[in-house]
Order: sequence, then C-alpha cells, then structure tokens
Amino acid sequence: MRNTPGRNLTLAEQHERYTARYTRRALFRAGVVGGAALAVGGALPMASAATERVSGSALRPFGRHLAFGADPSQQVVVSWQAPAAVTGPFIRIGTSPTDLGSPIAAEVRTLTSQLSWQHPVEDEPLVKPKTVVQQYLHARLDRLVPDTTYYYVVGHQGYDPAGRLDGVATFRTAPAAGRGAGFGFTAFGDQGVGYNAIATANLISGLSPAFHLHMGDLSYANTDGDGGTDNKYDARVWDGFFRQNEPAAAQIPWMIAVGNHEMEPWYAADGYGGVRARFTMPDNAWSGSTGIYSWRYQNVGLISLDGNDICYNTPANLDYTKGKQLAWLKSTLAAMRADPTLDFIVVYFHQCVYSTCQDNGAELGAQQKWGPLFDQYTVDLVLNGHNHIYERTDPIRAGKATRKLPSGDTVTPAKDGTTYVVAGGGGGGIYSFPGTDTYMGHETSNDGTQPMKVSDEGGHDKTVKVTWSRVRYTGYCLVAVDVAPAKGTTPARMTVRSLTEDGTAVDQFTVQR
Repeated sequence: MRNTPGRNLTLAEQHERYTARYTRRALFRAGVVGGAALAVGGALPMASAATERVSGSALRPFGRHLAFGADPSQQVVVSWQAPAAVTGPFIRIGTSPTDLGSPIAAEVRTLTSQLSWQHPVEDEPLVKPKTVVQQYLHARLDRLVPDTTYYYVVGHQGYDPAGRLDGVATFRTAPAAGRGAGFGFTAFGDQGVGYNAIATANLISGLSPAFHLHMGDLSYANTDGDGGTDNKYDARVWDGFFRQNEPAAAQIPWMIAVGNHEMEPWYAADGYGGVRARFTMPDNAWSGSTGIYSWRYQNVGLISLDGNDICYNTPANLDYTKGKQLAWLKSTLAAMRADPTLDFIVVYFHQCVYSTCQDNGAELGAQQKWGPLFDQYTVDLVLNGHNHIYERTDPIRAGKATRKLPSGDTVTPAKDGTTYVVAGGGGGGIYSFPGTDTYMGHETSNDGTQPMKVSDEGGHDKTVKVTWSRVRYTGYCLVAVDVAPAKGTTPARMTVRSLTEDGTAVDQFTVQR
C-alpha cells in the first residue's frame, strides 16, 4: 500500500510531528489524561506502583500467547492481557496440572492510546474515557528442561486458578539440539480478526505443530498500514486478535514478524512501541531491534526480518536501520551455513520477494538487497505474506528460475536455488492474480509468462514478465512444514504443504539437503 501523494515524511518524522502537535493541544492544556501520558520517543507508558488498581476477583486474564526464546529447548515466554490494572500478576508452572509450583511474577507493560486519534470499529457510549489503557503481561521462563511438557496457569491478586484446573494450558520445550526426531511447524501472514482468521487458527490447533510463524499484518487494528498518523486505527481490535487466537497460541508458540500494518506511529518513532508492549520475541539482532531475530529449532535455523526497512512500496520506515539489518543478516546467514548441525535455513518476513499478485506486488528492495545473500548462503525456504493469496515459485537464483518445480517434486537448494512462498491467506480479505490459478488437482500448462509488478526506490511502478510462478491459489490457507533429520543414507528433508481452511492440500514439495 503506497503512501498517498504528498506524504513524504518518514515514520519517525510523522511520529515527531504528531507528538509535538498532541503536546501543544492536549498535554500542556489538560495535563496527563487517565493516569498515563502518551508514549513518546520510543518509550512505553509503564505501570507504576502508585497506579490505582481495581479488585482482581472479578477480572480474568485473556489472550494468552506463547513465544520461544532463541533457545526453545530452555526458553519460553508466556504473555497475556488483563482487562484492567491488576495487582501482582503471576504465572504458575509445573510438569503436572495438579502441581504448579509457586507464583512467578510477570512483567507489566501498559499501553495507553488516546481515543482522539482512533476510529473505533464498534459503537461508543456517550460517556467514555479519553484513553484506551491495555495491560499486557509477560513472564519469561528460562532454564526449562528440554523436550518436556509443562502445564501453566496465569492469575493475579484475587484470582488464582491453581488447584482448580481452571484455565490450565500446556506447552512443550524443544529437544536439545541434535537429540530430537522430526517435527512440524506452520506459517501464514495477514490474518486479521474474523471467521476466516478463526478457521486458519483452528487448523493450526488441529495440526499441533511445534511452533507457528506469523509473517506480519497481524490484527489490522491499523486499517491503512502506510505508517501515517492519519491512519484509521482502533487499539481494541488487538483484544479480539489475542482472544481469537488463544486456543492455539496458548499451547503453541507463535513467532511473529512485523508487517506494514504493525507500523503504529503514535507510540514510538520507529512505529513499534505497540509491538514491544504486546509481544516478546528474541529480538537478538542488536539491542533495541524489534521483529529482527534469529533462533533455531533442532536442525533448522530461522531468521525473522523487518521488510519495512527495505520496502519501496510502503516507504514510511525505509532504511530506518541504516544498514544494520543488512549487515546482521549477512553475518547471521554466514554463521548458520557454517554450522554443521543445521541442515536448513528458513527466512520469514512480511513483504514478498517474488509474487505475481499485483495488489501489493513484489518487493524490489528485497530482491536487490537480500536476494543476493539468499543466493550466496543457499537459503532453503523464504516465507512471506503481504499478498493475500498463496503463490510458490520454482527455485530461483539471481532472479531467474533454475528449473521447474511442480507439486510433488523435490528441490535441492545447494544445486537449484531458493524456493519462495507467499502465504498471505491467513484470514484477511483475499486478493487476486492477473493470471489463472494453478494448484494440485487444478494444474494448467503454465508454461507462459506472468506479470510481476514492482515499485522502484522512487515509488514508480513497473511490470516485468517472469516464468517462475509455479503454483497460484486464490483462497485462505496456511503452510505446514514437516522436518525430518538425516537418517542413514537418507538426507534431511522438509516437506512443505499448503493447506486450505478445511485441510485440503493445494501444493506440496520437498526440500532436500
């Protein structure tokens, strides 16, 4: 989604201009509203010991969601919300649902949003506060036992579910590196809130993967998604997002990348103050990185990138890392490819490196800046969202297909190149292709060219004819990956499937090392 004509300010500049205007009009005139000031300069308004709290006996936690740390065999983060400020939020955890141990204090991150710059999606009462205050709780768990199922409950003063089996959830840590058997994971982007989003989340629960990757554009609380302070936004849509996904996300870690709709300029200069309040990802690229991190699960190295940093199509945060992300990506890929215990490298981020869907097009910035590194270090699989369809390329090197890869076939990245998948059918409204669909059971000859639309750095669109678009499906779906380590003379493999909401496969291929 391109900036409208005349909007040439970066997201940081828009944030600075907005907060200056807000300060003049509101803070100096009325003082702090609702007990907390608007976050400025990248800082989030945090809970204070002096904040008045209501009785917790009638309040119930909601929206539980898990994430792994960089070492998923030992590190898990449990996050949730409270409907109001509560005293002493905690988690209890144990290896039995009837023996959950002592409370472990949770970190409170309070996010305050002014109603004056929101567009509520539901009717508002005549008498209402001037702010929306959301309480996000996070408990970092470390030194866990690998390959172990844990049970947990969350609570606060006045509400302790331990001993009642009330709201008990589970998660399982990863096996120690090199000691596990095969595993599976799922992925999609562009989910939103609604019945199609519920269907894809339910499919995750049914598949019971080790983890789920979300390639950005999570809730669409920010409807416009171009990083402008005039975007239509309703902070409470996030409440629905977390509650909708809780049945899956409370049991299965969700590892997120940021999309353009996560650029919320009201909270911080980089637009990610809201993300930092709601989620706890490893974010180990450098101190202060958000949505940029690496981790591993068994024999797979995984890298999350921020596509907004290289996005010519929606340039509000273009080059905001000043080259740090590119340098970190190069060093991280080099280290992963040099590690003999890693068979596969999977990179995931929001914007599409390659796609023939023209609603958001393909991202020339990713092709120019990251594509050569993916080639150099033979990245096995790149997963994107952004376009609300499913599309899979033939293996690509230097921007060109090296061979055809029909459904059911096997690709060897060291010889053939990288396969790119767009899985943006997580629940948001579906887009369309200029060409015909072609997928398992509905294949076409597909030997001609397809148009790829890209925007250059100056914001000018152009269309290029390409031959690598092998599978195209217009509909909601997710990607399910089954990983098998090497055994005897059988090489390590990843079987990649695309499944519709009811579990029907529309694509399948195997990546082999």
